[in-house]
Parts: sequence; structure tokens; C-alpha cells
Amino acid sequence: MKFNLILASVACILFSSGCSNNNKEVDKTKIAEVDTMPFEVEAERFADLQVLRYQVKGFDELSLQQKQLAYYLYEAAMSGRDIVYDQKYKYNLIIRRTIDAIYTTYKGDKNTADWKAFDVYAKRIWFSNGIHHHYSNMKMMPDFNETYFAELLNNSDQSLLPLDGKSIEDFLKLLNPILFDPKVDAKIVNQAAGIDNIKASANNFYEGVSQKEVEDYYAKLMNKDDKTPIMYGLNSKMVKENGKLVEKVWKVGGMYGAAIEKIVYWLEKAATVAENAEQKDAIEKLAKYYKSGDLKDFDEYSIAWVKDINSRIDVVNGFIEVYGDAIGKRGSFESVLSMKDMEATKTIATIGKEAQWFEDNSPIANEHKKKEVKGISAKVITVIAEAGDAAPSTPIGINLPNSNWIREIHGSKSVSLGNIVESYNIVSAKSPTLKEFAYDNEVVERAKKYGALAGNLHTDMHEVIGHASGKINPGVGTPDVTLKNYANCLEEARADLVALYYIYDQKLIDIGVMPSLEVGKTEYDNYILNGLIMQLTRIKLGDHLEEAHMRNRQLVAGWAFEKGKQDNVIEMVKKDGKTYVKVNDYDKLKVLFGQLLKEIQRIKSEGDYKAATDLVETYGVKINYDLHKEVLERFEKLNVAPYKGFIQPKLVPVMENDKITDVKIEYPTDFSKQMIEYGKEYNFLPNIN
Repeated sequence: MKFNLILASVACILFSSGCSNNNKEVDKTKIAEVDTMPFEVEAERFADLQVLRYQVKGFDELSLQQKQLAYYLYEAAMSGRDIVYDQKYKYNLIIRRTIDAIYTTYKGDKNTADWKAFDVYAKRIWFSNGIHHHYSNMKMMPDFNETYFAELLNNSDQSLLPLDGKSIEDFLKLLNPILFDPKVDAKIVNQAAGIDNIKASANNFYEGVSQKEVEDYYAKLMNKDDKTPIMYGLNSKMVKENGKLVEKVWKVGGMYGAAIEKIVYWLEKAATVAENAEQKDAIEKLAKYYKSGDLKDFDEYSIAWVKDINSRIDVVNGFIEVYGDAIGKRGSFESVLSMKDMEATKTIATIGKEAQWFEDNSPIANEHKKKEVKGISAKVITVIAEAGDAAPSTPIGINLPNSNWIREIHGSKSVSLGNIVESYNIVSAKSPTLKEFAYDNEVVERAKKYGALAGNLHTDMHEVIGHASGKINPGVGTPDVTLKNYANCLEEARADLVALYYIYDQKLIDIGVMPSLEVGKTEYDNYILNGLIMQLTRIKLGDHLEEAHMRNRQLVAGWAFEKGKQDNVIEMVKKDGKTYVKVNDYDKLKVLFGQLLKEIQRIKSEGDYKAATDLVETYGVKINYDLHKEVLERFEKLNVAPYKGFIQPKLVPVMENDKITDVKIEYPTDFSKQMIEYGKEYNFLPNIN
């Protein structure tokens, strides 16, 4: 499970080809110059996006073996970049290659308004890994027309265009409706109630099949008595061939095989320089899984990965999160390469050590509690590089594996992405948003003092004890089957509520991770403001909430607001014609959070789909139009980008006599240049459509 900063504590928002790469040489003079310069976090701004950078402090202190390991895992991560484009939409690779070719070879005037509109459109596609917005899921419409697009194609190097034998005219017939008709494949993930969510979603996880057919297919495979079920459908596309449903497995020799071969190549090199036997075992098992495509092998890898707790270097690599699938089965490719932040890990590790206490004292029903919380490994990481669905937009917290039975028996790893949060906080400190939306100066000053700590603690507890808490009743089945399109939303709500319940608790003071309950008050202010008002800045006026985390946040805040009305726990206040949120009773708000946590855990434990539907549709989907309009108008005046993401650092080996003698980090500053470079170096898949 991911925890995304865009959705997390509003405190941070308010202020707070393969083998040939071995021959890359590094300009040591250039590196030395960069190292002496002040590190600039902010890179550029376009559309609704701000592109940042992050620093990898401590990398130079690693041993040569660790640096080699990091480099090989870096290449394995980047090698899967094409996969996520194709997973998101079947024409994304063709479109991206077209955009890349135009961007680098167009011979026309690049000072016109049309070219500037194309420039922004290209960057938006690169940022979102396709033509659908990375967050709203809606197709992004270009601010230039079909005539200008034809001009771009006709005045660019056609040998670089993915024409596949088509004339420009026929190529335009294919792409024009895709790019310019808002009704064609309008939404990449559609989780609306009462429709076929698979047919209504434009992603490339299914083709020619209905939601009912897919659900019936997996219902026949599921054995409710199986205590160690695989995550059916996680690594395949489902299609219909000769009237039968078929899974096209993503593996070596299967779908995406060309890119996966490169991933395996680099994983196998990484295994030769692993830090210890446990890490070597995990990497080798991951390579085995990529070769076989067998999800039992993925479970074996996940277990081995959980056991590797002593390595400094770590990596997430695979088909992991299922947010991109409307029914929560298929995993998007992602990779997060990192190193442990030894000092910052102390706080999150302290929380992890108390996991059993948190579970035992949770407000959920006793029959839904875990008698023994096993193997939670918690740490703060310094991200080295991210790829696939983890970039450019990144999580700030991760808790894996997602398999419930593995978590219960073998444990899990929870991480907070320390240097990512640091970059966000540096930029957010300059934001005028706090002053505009906070109820009063008391809230502002408390947020300035405790906001960063509150946000970090929320993330830590969301990942460490939130996702690790509770259990599913025997025979109920997995949440993707029982709760369907509401499973992701309710799981994120459950983890948030665990964090919210305990962040206003004396226990955190007793174990030394926060100084006072003022930190908890800060997070309550932030969370309610974000859930009821602030996150509306990211939604087009008139739309409903679709994304699982956003639904979760509004559900929690909206439910607490509604249930606390009698006691005026949360109040909507009008001042000078503007709407503000005011928390009047923090103690009662904690009680409400506990009550909702108990109910959501019951829903998940019992697989109560009707209750899940009622809860999410009542509180997590619809938006008050007048409030939304007001919020958008206020936010627009601030000139703040609602979304942020990152240019990735680049690992470059220093070679002597065909051997790596060192690995250096470069920090690119040009987002477009990096995207073009990636398109050339990691262009492994054919134009699949």
C-alpha cells in the first residue's frame, strides 16, 4: 500500500539498452562542480504541476559493493518504464514515441502559442505516464487542434515516428479521436457505482471482457478455505480469445517480455553483489518470478523480501499496487530504490516495536484484532531513484507486501520516504495556502510549529500499524473479491483512522516520539481541512471523487463532521464570505475516529459489500458544488500548483578497464531532457495495441 503526500497530511501541502549501459562514463569535473553548488529543490512549473528534485544524502558513504548494487537495481527499475505506459492505456507507447519524435525533431517555429501548448502537453504526458491525468484519471485534452498536430507530424523526422507502415493521414485517423475527442476513453479508472467498471475504464488491464465475466472467472478459482491464496490476476492482462477468458501473463517470454528480460538481467547482476545472504535470496527469487510469471513464486519472493531487514540498500520492484484497476486486481509496475536513513529510522522503529500494544488497545472489535502482530520492519529511507508508477509522482510512505496472509504470518515492511518529504516541506514552507484556508492564527502557528512532525507521525503510523492492523474472518475471502471497487478506499481509510486515533494519544508521548498532544491537534486540524476543503482544489468543478485516497479522506472527514453535529465537534464557519473548518472538540473527534475505525474494520473483516457501498457512496463520492466553486476560486488566486513530482537522480558508473570503480550521482535539472533520455535508453517494448 502507498501513502501519497498529495493526499496525506495537509501540513506538508500548507507549508510544510541494457548491457550497453556498462560503458557509460562519468564527467568527474562536472560532478565536482555540482557537488559544490547549493541544492535547488524547485525545477519547473507547468499546467497544474510543479516539478521538484530530491537529494540522496549519504550515498557517497556507501561501499563500492553497495554502490554497484544500487546501480544494478537502478537499471532494473528504469528498464520497466515502458510497461507502466502500456498498462495505463493501450495507445500510450505510440503517443509517447510520437511526442518524443516531435519534441526532438520538429523543424517549425517553436516560439508560437501552439508550440508552447504542445510543450506543456508533452510534459503532462511524461508526468502522468500517459494521456490520462495521474491523479484525476481524466483524459488530458491538448490546447492545440488537429490541424496543428498534423503540421507537427509533417515537419518532424518521420523515421522516428511509430507509423508502423501507416501514412501520416492514416496515422492521424488513428490518433486524432484518441487525443482530441473528450468522449473517447475519457477516464482511465472509473469506479462509479452501478456500471461495468471494467468497460468504463480506459486502462489496458482488460480487453473485450465484462466485469461480471472477470469476477465470475476468479470466483471459480478462489478457495475460501485456502489460507495462503495467491493474488489472482496481479501480473496479467485479461482478454477474450475464441470466446474464452485468457490471462496474458507479464513475464519473460510473455507480455512485456522484452522489458522484463532487461529487468531480470540487472537483477541477476545485482544478486552477485548483494550485501548478505537474505538480500541475495530475495533478489534471486524476484528474478525467478519474473521468469516464471507464477504468483506462488511472487509470494515466495515477498516472504524473502520481508526477511531481509539488515541490508542498507533495498528495492521495491514489480507489479505492486492495484489502484489503477477499477476492481483492484492488476498491479502496476513500479520500483523504488532506497537506502536506510539510520538516524531517522529510530522514531518509526519505536512505533513499530509497539505494534502489539496499538493492536491490543485499538477500538475495533476483539474478534477482529490480531492476537499476534508479526514481523513489522519499520524504517525511514533515503530514496535513490524511482520508476514506473512511483514516478514522477511519488508516495511518501509504503507498506508491503499487500498479501494479507503474508503480513499475518511473516510480517511486513513499512517505510517513510524521508528525503522526498524533505523536498516537499522545503517547497511547502513558502506556500500561502495555510494563511488562506486555516481557520485562525492559533491553527496557523500550531501548524508551523508541529505540522511537519504531525505529518511524519501520521505517515509512519498509517504504514506501520495502520495497514498491519486487523484481520479478516476465516472463509470471507480477499477484499478485492468481497469489497470489489471499494476495497482500496476502505483499506486506506482504515489505515488513516488507526493513525488518527493514536496521534492524539498519550502513548506517543510516553514512547518519546512526540512532545505533546498539540501535535495530535495539529494533525486533526490538517486532516479535517484536507478532507472537507483542501483536496477539492485538485478536482474539476462538477466532478465527483474517484481516486481511492481522496474518497477515503472525504469519507473520514465527512462522516466525522456529520456524526459530530449534535455536539458541534466540527464546525463549518463563514468569515468574510469564505468557508472555514473549525475543530471544536478534539477529544470527541478522537472518539468518532475510533467508532468509524471499528465499523470499517468490521466491513473488511466480514466482507460486507452493502455496508461498504453505503458508506463510500454516502460520504466519499459527492462534492458540494457551491463549496467546491468557492474553494477553486480561492485557490486559483494563490498561484500554487496542486500536484508535485520529481526529476530523478541519475546513477553513473565510473569505469576503469571495464570494471566499475565507483558510482556517482548526477542531479538533472531539465525534466523534458530526462524524459527524452529515458525514451531513448529504456525503449524496450514494441508498439503494443
